[in-house]
Amino acid sequence: MSSRSLGHRAPLLWLVVPLMAGLSLGHAGLMLPVGWSLALAVAAVSVAWIFRERGGVRWHGAIVFAMLCAGLASYALHRPRIAAWEQLPPREARLTIEIERVFAQKEEKRISGVARIVETAPHLQETRGHRVYFSLNTRAGSRDLVATSQHEVIGVLAGLPRVAEPGSFDQFLTDAGVNYRVTRGRFLEQTRAPTAYRQFCANAATRLSAILGLGVEAKRPELTGVYRAMLLGQQAELTEEQGAAFRRSGTMHIFSISGLHIAVIAGAIHGLLLLLRVPAKARLIVGLTVLWLYVDVTGRAPSAVRAFTMVALVQTSLALRVPANPVAALATSAWLVAVFDPLGTFSTSFRLSYAIVAALLMLGLPLAETLQRAWLPERDLPKIAWPWWRHVAGWCWRGFASSVAIGFAISLVGTLCGVWYFQLLTPGALFLNLVFVPAASLAMIGGFVSLLLGLVGFDGGASLANHASVLLLAILDATVRGFVLVPGMWFNAVFRVSWVGGFSIVALLFAIGFGYAQGWQRASRGYWAPLAVVLVAVAAGVKLL
Repeated sequence: MSSRSLGHRAPLLWLVVPLMAGLSLGHAGLMLPVGWSLALAVAAVSVAWIFRERGGVRWHGAIVFAMLCAGLASYALHRPRIAAWEQLPPREARLTIEIERVFAQKEEKRISGVARIVETAPHLQETRGHRVYFSLNTRAGSRDLVATSQHEVIGVLAGLPRVAEPGSFDQFLTDAGVNYRVTRGRFLEQTRAPTAYRQFCANAATRLSAILGLGVEAKRPELTGVYRAMLLGQQAELTEEQGAAFRRSGTMHIFSISGLHIAVIAGAIHGLLLLLRVPAKARLIVGLTVLWLYVDVTGRAPSAVRAFTMVALVQTSLALRVPANPVAALATSAWLVAVFDPLGTFSTSFRLSYAIVAALLMLGLPLAETLQRAWLPERDLPKIAWPWWRHVAGWCWRGFASSVAIGFAISLVGTLCGVWYFQLLTPGALFLNLVFVPAASLAMIGGFVSLLLGLVGFDGGASLANHASVLLLAILDATVRGFVLVPGMWFNAVFRVSWVGGFSIVALLFAIGFGYAQGWQRASRGYWAPLAVVLVAVAAGVKLL
């Protein structure tokens, strides 16, 4: 795919950027009454309609202002606050909650997650409908909670601060729109069973986990845990030693169901449907349905939903024979998240995933093209006249150039984000990811084959695919363990001043966007600007611990 085919314009940025700016202002506490915000947004849209034919500054200014006001209103609507609870002390409460999401747990008698309060005592009626974090002891047999089920619980209810300490777990909760926490208590009874679909997803997750263990779990349980974490996002399967090694090596991203996973699984599904000669439109519908089931069964992680949205937009445009524009698809998916899940824009995974995908599309792919053109076997001969070994050499070079370019783009973002979010500087991650990402993708394809064979009842074939994938993971696991022992491959580090991290990432994305808009010509030739931003940020702004 050429960089020109990506398109150099993304008109939805006029909607995405101001909408997110409005959400950010609301998150920072600069809020107007919802009615005023909506009225101003409507007025601005009316002005934009009047000047729609003329365009220019007035039209764009009205659209930007409308989206800014819409963002303010959206934040206030999605995170209603009861100011009195910021001064009230914790109190014992008996609640009925509806499970939304359960976090991975290693404790046998305790479970945590996010729910919505549906019933309370009369004196706590104002908390109904609000989201609550729970961390409670479980009843016998209630270890596996399923989304949409309702449970009566008792515990200590406390309010969360409007703005939490940066980097804390409270910030993770408040950014997700959680206003309360209930702890130091227990589950009493289930008052409503989960929906049939949610129960199906839970049963499917158990079944898929069992398939991935066929033939390998008894032999290599620790690698089976890595295998499940990679395919199903079950990070609780990783041991503490494994988690630390993958974080320090800069490869922990492989265990979050996100863009790479969705792209690999989508490609595998598409290839299977092509092999079965399914018609194009049916292939689109069936492929996206199966892909969404994968997203839902693996926990519907926000990063997976965002990746699915982007893949769906690109595949739909291809099926409808509309020019595919992944950058526009990225902007569209970001806009959809901001509209339908505005609080999700404050999560670390949102910032990481969109920053990495933006770098991949606007820097990685154009750089891959430049590297591929730098060397062509038998440049003066048409391809039809090439000997077979020239075709093999060209294929190997294209794969190597693409891996280097994509790894370079991802590592630039990962270097700054690793220090800002995880207090880790991993200069060796670029070299490791050149091998790790392609190999992990092959392991995922092996896992997909295993799941497919296991679901149709061919356990022997699933076991064979598991053995092949686990063998590959054994090599990767040993490589990562050796990698983190090499001096200089990783450091504990922080930014000297907290704002430098955010500023550096914005500057990096600006440099990438500017170079992409210019077609990587003129002053941006050589792709030096993004690398310079990262080197200056690390040299001047990072302190090793």
